[in-house]
Amino acid sequence: MRQLNEDAVRNIALGAAVLGTGGGGDTSIGLYIALEEIRRSGPIELLDVNEVPPDALILPTSAMGAPAVSIEKLPSGRELDVVFDDMQTALGKRAFATMPAEIGGGNSLVPLILAARRRLPVVDADAMGRAFPEYQMVSFHLHGLAARIATFADERGNRATVYPSDGEWGERLCRPLVDAMGANATVCDFPLTGDEVRRCAIPGTITLAEEIGRLISRAGDRQTGSVLTDLAGALKGYLLIEGKIVDLKRRTTGGFTRGSMVIEGIEKDGGRRVTVNFQNEFLVAHDANGVLATTPDLITLVDHETGHAIPTETLAYGMRVALLACPCHDQWRTEQGIRTTGPRYFGYEVDYEPVESIARRLA
Repeated sequence: MRQLNEDAVRNIALGAAVLGTGGGGDTSIGLYIALEEIRRSGPIELLDVNEVPPDALILPTSAMGAPAVSIEKLPSGRELDVVFDDMQTALGKRAFATMPAEIGGGNSLVPLILAARRRLPVVDADAMGRAFPEYQMVSFHLHGLAARIATFADERGNRATVYPSDGEWGERLCRPLVDAMGANATVCDFPLTGDEVRRCAIPGTITLAEEIGRLISRAGDRQTGSVLTDLAGALKGYLLIEGKIVDLKRRTTGGFTRGSMVIEGIEKDGGRRVTVNFQNEFLVAHDANGVLATTPDLITLVDHETGHAIPTETLAYGMRVALLACPCHDQWRTEQGIRTTGPRYFGYEVDYEPVESIARRLA
């Protein structure tokens, strides 16, 4: 167990934005709230997965919906307590700790806010190792754990409890609910025991986000090229292109931020163009020679100079950016993981190939 202070949470926000692969929600609002809760209540306890008692109740917390909406549709501040308390009431049991359902983007901060406010520990793990757009795209689903129950709340005081039979039904039932709540809502779902967290979650992701964030926060002391190289090294990944956004198509539909962008290379990448398609998260990157990376591997966009992540909802024409790709957690490279989150699931006529295999082939 260790404690997370304000500096740690700032670094987590920076690193989680990178792991968000363009999605997971904006980190700025959640960061402000988390820092205020820490100032009020003190540091947050972070537990290793092996420190959680076997039968302890762990409640993941997050937000669900279109990231573009979360920038303008601010929370009231009550939603998180509502979904957490409604879940405890439905289960008839008090939670031992919370954890992120999704380490990517602003969803990394939701459980930290709750933990500081309620003086609960947070488990150093999540269910994605990145961000994904749909309800069933969690490691718990890959292990056959049913969602069982999910509690929802919005800023208007609306609340709902849903009992999906599995992850796919969770997406079918909960997406229209979230749309009715304004395309963004707070959720508590997938109640777990400590043993289930150890068996099914992706461990150490809060610490990983903090380490990436610490690297970015020190970027001012290094040259631009070094920042990007260091980021690729921390992610065990690859720098796909440095350039500027010269074309952008984006819309919010069906509860998602969807679209594509074109990056035109600069400096050593002059003459190249890379197209990236997204649905909340960046899903496929390709150039004239073919596919460079696909989901479930992480495709992330950062500012060319600072290394700060750029989410899909803030993309703008003319931005100078760097596109990176890195391997996903091994759980997503299983047959079921690829079936659940691979490019064909999203309608792209291409088979998944690990990003390191593509890099070797194109070298």
